[in-house]
Amino acid sequence: MTNRLASSTSPYLLQHADNPVHWWPWSPEAFEEARERNVPVLLSVGYAACHWCHVMAHESFEDEATAAFMNEHFVNVKVDREERPDVDAVYMAVTQALSGHGGWPMTCFLTPDGEPFYAGTYYPPRPHPGLPSFRQVLEAIDHAWREQGDEVRESAAGIVAQLAFKPLPQSTVDGDVLSGAVVSLLGHFDRANAGFGGAPKFPPSMVLEFLLRHHERTGSVEALSMARATCDAMANGGLYDQLAGGFARYGVDAAWVVPHFEKMLYDNALLLRAYTHLSRRDDNPRYRQVVRETAGFLIRDLGTAEGGFAASLDADTLGVEGATYVWTPAQLVEVLGLATGARAAALYGVTDEGTFEHGTSTLRMLGEPDPEIAARLLEARDRRPQPGRDDKVVTAWNGLAIVALAEAGAVFGEPRWVEAAVRAASLVLDVHLVDGRLLRTSRNGVAGTAVGVLEDYGCFAEGLLALHQATGDVRWFTTACGLLDTALARFAGEEPGVYYDTADDAEALVQRPSDPSDNASPSGASSLASALVTASVLGGPSTYREAAEAAVDRAGLLAAREPRFAGHWLSVAEALALGPVQVAVVGDAPDLVRAAWTGVHGGGVVVAGDPGSAPLLTDRPLVDGGAAAYVCHGYVCDRPVTSVADLTAALAVHR
Repeated sequence: MTNRLASSTSPYLLQHADNPVHWWPWSPEAFEEARERNVPVLLSVGYAACHWCHVMAHESFEDEATAAFMNEHFVNVKVDREERPDVDAVYMAVTQALSGHGGWPMTCFLTPDGEPFYAGTYYPPRPHPGLPSFRQVLEAIDHAWREQGDEVRESAAGIVAQLAFKPLPQSTVDGDVLSGAVVSLLGHFDRANAGFGGAPKFPPSMVLEFLLRHHERTGSVEALSMARATCDAMANGGLYDQLAGGFARYGVDAAWVVPHFEKMLYDNALLLRAYTHLSRRDDNPRYRQVVRETAGFLIRDLGTAEGGFAASLDADTLGVEGATYVWTPAQLVEVLGLATGARAAALYGVTDEGTFEHGTSTLRMLGEPDPEIAARLLEARDRRPQPGRDDKVVTAWNGLAIVALAEAGAVFGEPRWVEAAVRAASLVLDVHLVDGRLLRTSRNGVAGTAVGVLEDYGCFAEGLLALHQATGDVRWFTTACGLLDTALARFAGEEPGVYYDTADDAEALVQRPSDPSDNASPSGASSLASALVTASVLGGPSTYREAAEAAVDRAGLLAAREPRFAGHWLSVAEALALGPVQVAVVGDAPDLVRAAWTGVHGGGVVVAGDPGSAPLLTDRPLVDGGAAAYVCHGYVCDRPVTSVADLTAALAVHR
């Protein structure tokens, strides 16, 4: 027996390739080994940037005695949740049901048939109050399996049966539901610190997008106020990297002072899009700064040599969480001198007592930004040890980044952002798309073995549709429609509007996952619905819109009852409620194109080019030989306009 992770394309699995644990990757062979030995499977799920995954690895998986016990009594399987979200989804549902909470590292015990019978998250090397040690758990599971094996198997089968998938009933998402969602969000809104709920506090990216779209459609002051306040608090708190741009995963406290320092691609892509859309409605220079810095962070710090975007930056540096990012007053003085160092301490909230650990402070923005101070501190910080990077390229998350950079590049007039999106899309098409089907990941230009899940098709198709709009190139639209056709054929359930997260020909797990809720990133079904709406408005078949409407209705109860976990669904519903808005600009008119991107409603589309050069530009001629803009919403079109003033006025009517 040996550790079998050395050939993996997952940086997370490679982090465990030297463990004395005889790890298997998720594979049929691992479960066959468990059958032959008649032992349980120990499934450990995590990801490369996860702080507590690192802690448990150091405490337990690197310990020779613990590893020896694991090797003797279990077949040990290690899974990167980002590479196999299907496996993660199935067993996370079990973990939440059995333990009352979820998270990573996730530790599950399975029969050789993959049926779970015990699950939890992090286990320490020594017992804590209310939490057994990992060794105690291992010994108890081993004893139960040997002494009560039949009962354990029966229990596992019962757990699987209880968690069988049941689709939500259909429920229309109309204007009352959308307004009711805003009222519900007001009830959860933290009026002191902004955001929703208490600690830990996650960036509500998709909820912000919904609130902005709702404000644009209805003029709701409450919706815009919650979006602004939350964006202000995040941008000025420790969640945001005040020196280099980019957002950390979440705030440990309710006031956004201390972040969990890992930086995820999906968070930054979604937040880049939200701040871009907010900047169209509020000309606050701080929002524009966040957009520019976050776009720079994506390209500079997460860009890969092959043109894609890496999954994340680690929370830890040399095993210490946040070590790269925190400061003391003395460190500021060392870099900036006494007077400027004191000014920087006041500006960034660096105190003698510290706001983080061991007398260090996170950086917040408590005054007006000072670019010179920030540049000097960043130069010094760059000389520190840096966090590790998970450089695998995830299809869905690259799709989110492509959308954000294409739209931000169009709105801000930054072609290099659009070019970065083009490079990422080209990489995914060249490496991840094989025989018309998407693979989930690649690393160093080499595709992984995991097949694409529904969110990969939805998010990447949306990215290609954004590129079609930003560049006018029809090939992006055509390729996106092909992916959507595949998704509709392979992921649809038996009832209208129901979608599974895995394809009908994917590896069979103990359950076929189907989670409609939007969490850290859009659900597979909501991402598909969004892309279907966008494609239909850009000239795709009417069946796309019908499929999207059915999917939204299937998520109606979720949207009405738990809007915090339906932000993307609500955003799609807002787009449908308004039309969405179409803007077709024919002829050479960069001023009209810029006005279109600035004025269009979130969820609306913009395409520019010669008459007939794209589906949306068909049958839309020049006006008196000159450029013109055609504005439509839903099934109603205005007369074409030829001036920026008239286009701006036409778009304002539809907000």
